[in-house]
Amino acid sequence: MTARAAATRYARALFDVALAEGSVERSQDELQTFGDLVSGSDQLTNVLGNPAIPAARKHALVAALLDRSGLPTGPVSKLILLLADRDRLTLLPELARAYRERVMDHQRIVRGDVTTALPLAPDALQRIQDGLARATGRRVLLDARTDSSIIGGAIARIGSTVYDGSITTQLRKIRTALVEGNQ
Repeated sequence: MTARAAATRYARALFDVALAEGSVERSQDELQTFGDLVSGSDQLTNVLGNPAIPAARKHALVAALLDRSGLPTGPVSKLILLLADRDRLTLLPELARAYRERVMDHQRIVRGDVTTALPLAPDALQRIQDGLARATGRRVLLDARTDSSIIGGAIARIGSTVYDGSITTQLRKIRTALVEGNQ
């Protein structure tokens, strides 16, 4: 099983427990807090990822970190200790990402990006998000990017769906229609 698949399974299990306990967002915050704690220290990352260090020592270190960090003993703490016991702490970043995706799916939020020729004003970005929310039936969070090669208009991507309203694409369609019309 790949690391991504394993992390996704752990994230699904954590989400199911957190949902039953009504602590979905709190669990996400706790997982992120612990992940930031580990990733913020190269030495800690190296120790927890080192296969030469016995799992029992990693468990003791993680237990001490959890006590000092003030994280309550809940599903996140239990999962982190389980990962330490199984020497799978290297899954934490991928697990946090997979859990965040499950939470967003549960909250009916989708992420995407929009590319325009010029930077968007906040109200224009909000109008695009609102339009895409109506089209997808979900709340949309967009990352705005600029690319002068599209001349004007916008290209929005949500998952594998692309909404292309760029002038470059419109000009390409007109050219194709004119070339096909002359033949």
